[in-house]
This record gives sequence, structure tokens and C-alpha cells, in this order.
Amino acid sequence: MPDQISILNGDSPFTNRLRGHFPGACIAPQTIAGIAETVWVEREHLRAIMLWLKQDQDQNYGLMLDITAIDERVRQNPSHERARDFTVVYHLMRPQPLSEIRVKVALSQADRNIPTISDIWPNANWYERETWDMFGINFVGHPLLLRMLMPESWVGHPLCKDHYARATEHGPFVMPEETEIKEQLALQALPLVSGIAEAGEDDPETMILNLGPNHPSLHGILRLIVKLKGEEIVDIVPEIGFHHRGAEKMAERQSWHSFIPYTDRIDYVAGVMNNFPYVMAVEKLAGIVVPSRAQMIRIMVSEMFRIISHLVFFGTMSQDVGQLSPVFYVFTDRERALEIIEAICGFRMHPAWFRIGGVAADLPAGWDGLIKDFLAYLPKRLDEYETLVMRNRIFKARTIGVGEFTLDEAMDWGVTGPGLRACGTSFDYRKAAPYSGYEQIEFDVPTATRSDCYTRVQLRLDEMRQSLRIIKQCLDHMPPGPVKAMHPLAMPMPRELMLHDIDSMIPHFLNASWGAVIPPGEASVTIEATKGLNTYYLVSDGNTAPYRVRIRTPSFNHLQFVPLISRGAFLADLIAIIGSIDFVMADVDR
Repeated sequence: MPDQISILNGDSPFTNRLRGHFPGACIAPQTIAGIAETVWVEREHLRAIMLWLKQDQDQNYGLMLDITAIDERVRQNPSHERARDFTVVYHLMRPQPLSEIRVKVALSQADRNIPTISDIWPNANWYERETWDMFGINFVGHPLLLRMLMPESWVGHPLCKDHYARATEHGPFVMPEETEIKEQLALQALPLVSGIAEAGEDDPETMILNLGPNHPSLHGILRLIVKLKGEEIVDIVPEIGFHHRGAEKMAERQSWHSFIPYTDRIDYVAGVMNNFPYVMAVEKLAGIVVPSRAQMIRIMVSEMFRIISHLVFFGTMSQDVGQLSPVFYVFTDRERALEIIEAICGFRMHPAWFRIGGVAADLPAGWDGLIKDFLAYLPKRLDEYETLVMRNRIFKARTIGVGEFTLDEAMDWGVTGPGLRACGTSFDYRKAAPYSGYEQIEFDVPTATRSDCYTRVQLRLDEMRQSLRIIKQCLDHMPPGPVKAMHPLAMPMPRELMLHDIDSMIPHFLNASWGAVIPPGEASVTIEATKGLNTYYLVSDGNTAPYRVRIRTPSFNHLQFVPLISRGAFLADLIAIIGSIDFVMADVDR
């Protein structure tokens, strides 16, 4: 969706339609950069409005992308006259034709209760649990409102402003014997286990199997509590949070610029793809226009990382189902790509190379030769993988018809990226809402009609070919010009100007010493990341650090979906399903 900042804090056609359907509801609009519509609604009308947004044929907001909250209690510049102590924020999307809205509900500190919508969108289950965990918002009617990222024994809600941010602010940590026993009981996740153990508890043919947290086929620190009847999966409960590092909390302690390296570590195989939505959201808040050369460089490097991520997925997926050779070949190709990234950015996996207003530096001498060599090399390798893996009868037997789901199920559970496109829809955010110059690029969106493990692998192979096509166009049409915006909030200013121009030195000194002061407001930017839609929702109260940074990652949704597509499969199929989802736990836990 193009930058849509034109809707003022007055009525819009959407607001008028909403009031027409709910004449008793008090509805107020708000402007958020990057989101077409934002409306405040009353808690009493929330469920009715959500049902209407999802089920009404004219609205059809079938994707519930995110639920989060904002602790407004110490905010210097309130977002709206409706804001109270806490704001619960819902992000909805209609993929085709693309439209996005945010719905906000104000809550007081004394009454943090709000009705659940987990029966309307199943994927709201985890989002509501996370919001309870982080903010203490009670979702009335939720089937199992337990901690999500923190242990059950944790005291407090970490994203509240009155919760400490560093261990040094809390005092010495001690663990007497009674605390140790309490912590060990909490690690057993007894409520989660009992939830799947009750049904058929007396059946001698069923058993509970603990898979993980450390298991080579789980792609990170993940625990799956699996209920089995023989080899057949009856139910699964995923337990996450082992990898949680508090990235959103750390954002409140960093300057707008110094938080960029933290974003690289979210999806740690996607590199600068994580920088992309964050810096674009800051640029929307600050009104910074990025030079065309920097935009094209961003696209080229991002597509390189899309290939890198898909190569890692392809090799590890093949290994998960028993093929050992492809992972060695794939990592050789990945090494070639990372050498190009290192030549351009100076670093490999976590270059943190994108900057607010552009990129860190211009392309080095000889970059075009490196890219040309890679474009000539990789297509032949992809053809080999088609023969070696995709036509292998054992691979096909392990993946075709396994972990299959429908388009309706994908929409209900918030599946995006290749998983959604495997269901027959051609929705790709780079096409639906071109950003950073993607509207100038020609590429196809690979789709399929059967979303099983095999198809999800095939689509990523096809996407690598399209990424090569995009990189080729970036190579052929790289525009001249600067790679950084000449804006006082874009840092650093060019050194040649800084040393001879006081108007450049002063902003550089202030930004480097205290950090850029980003104007108050809110912005939301979504991109087509390697695994699906990735959104950064930023809140500024006019300070040198973000007031709130919300990171919506695709892996969080996709992992929640695993139990549904695994029931009735065999235990060996679960490994193929997990691999085909393509997630990393840092992208889940953040």
C-alpha cells in the first residue's frame, strides 16, 4: 500500500460506514502513517465490529495480522483524545484488493479487561496470550490465558513502563530451595500438558511425548508436547519463549539509530530484510525521502538475503526428511552469496547495513562483477536441485499430501508468504503495495493450488528464481546519485560536509551524542519478508528513543498453526511439517 497519510483526523468513508452499521457505538478515526484507516471503538462493541469486518462481504478483512498493546501512562504526546492508560491495537488486512485497518480500544489501569476474539480468528489465541503476558491485559473468555514468552512464575508484565528493563535495576537474584521447586514445576508446563492429556486419559494406547526443547529437527529452542496414539498424532501443544530476548523492550532503551543492529537478530538468516520495515517506518515518522539509488540498493541486497534464507530452508528441509547431500551443496551456494554481502556491507549474517534515510555506504568497486557471476552461477544449481530433491521419489513420498491446509484455514490462522500463496492466491506485498521502488521491477509471483509440504518447498525454489530476476534488473538499472538522504535526522551526514559546514556538523553532533529526535506520531510498515509478512509498528512521543516498537513476525503465526495441520499425521510426518513451515525461533520469540 503506498504511503497513505492523507486521511485526516476527521470522518472517512470507512468511518461513516462503520457508524452506519453501529449507530450506538462511539467511533473516532486517527491517522497512522502507512495504514489507510485507524479507528477507536468502545470495548462493548468490539466483538460485533470485528465480526462485521471479517464476515461482511464488502469489508472481508479475513486476515488478523496482529494484536498488541501500548502502555500510555507516561506518554508525553497522547495519540488521541480517546487514549487512556492502555491501548489494545488490532491490525486487520484484506489481501485482495489490499486494504489494512487498525482498531484501537482504550482501557484504564483499574480495568484491563477486554473480550476475546479467539473464537472469531483462531490465531488471536497466541496474540492475546502474548499481550496478557507482556501487559497484563485480561482477555475475557480466552480458553487458556497463560504466559506465552515468560515463565509462569514471572512476576509483572515486562512491556509495562513500570517494569524494569535490565537485571541491574532489579537487585541480586537468589534462588532458595522453595523458589527452585516452584521454577521446576513451572517448567513442566502442567496446564498445557493437562489440556491434551484429559481427553482419552484412560486410553492405554495414548501417550504424551516431549519433543525438544533441544532437538535438531526443531530449528531452534522449541518444545512440542505431542499426544500420540501409536505413531499417529492426536494433538500437539507448542511451548515457546525459551529464546525470548525482549527485543521490543530493548527498543525503548536504544536511540532510533542504535536499535538497527538489534533488528538483524530477529530473523537471523534474513539479515537486512529485518532492517527494511524498521527504517522505513522511522522515515515515515520523520518525513525522510530516500534517494532512488539507495532504494534500489535496498531491493537488491534484500533479494540476496531472500535467496540466502530460502537456501538454508531448502537444505535443512531436505536433511530433515533424510537427504544428506543437498545441505552441503546449498551451504556452498549460501557461502557464495554471503561473500557478496560481505563485500558490499562489510559483514555477513548481521550486517545492519540499512540506515534511516538510506544505506551505510555506496556500493564498492567491482560489485557488479560479483553480482553478474552469481547470476550466472545459481540458476544451474537450482536446476540441479529440481532433479536431486524435487524429483526424488523418497522426498516426494515424505512430503506430498503431508501437512496440507486450505485457503480458508490459512486466512483464519494468519498464514502469509509462500504458505498462503501455495493455497492459490497470488498475494505478495511487493506487488500489492510496492515499497522502495518495487513498482519499477518486473517479476512473477509463484503460486500453487495444493498447500502441502512438497508445494511449500517448490514455491521457495521458484521464488529464488524470481529473486535472481529482480537482482538482474537492479544490476542493469542501478541509478546514479547519493545513497543517503540529506536530512538532519538521517545519520551520519556526509563527512566532507560535516567537516566544512556547521549546519551539517551540529545535527551530526546531536544525533551521535543523544540520538535523533523523531517527531511524535505513529507509523506502521509491512514488507514481504522471506517467511511472510513482517510489520514494524512504531510509536514516538517526540524523544530520542522509541516509545513503543511492535515487531510482528510471520513465524509466530505459522508455528501456532502446526497442531492443526499435524493432527492425524504420523510422528515422522511432524518433522517434515516443521521443516516446511520455515521458521526460526528468534523470529517467534523476539
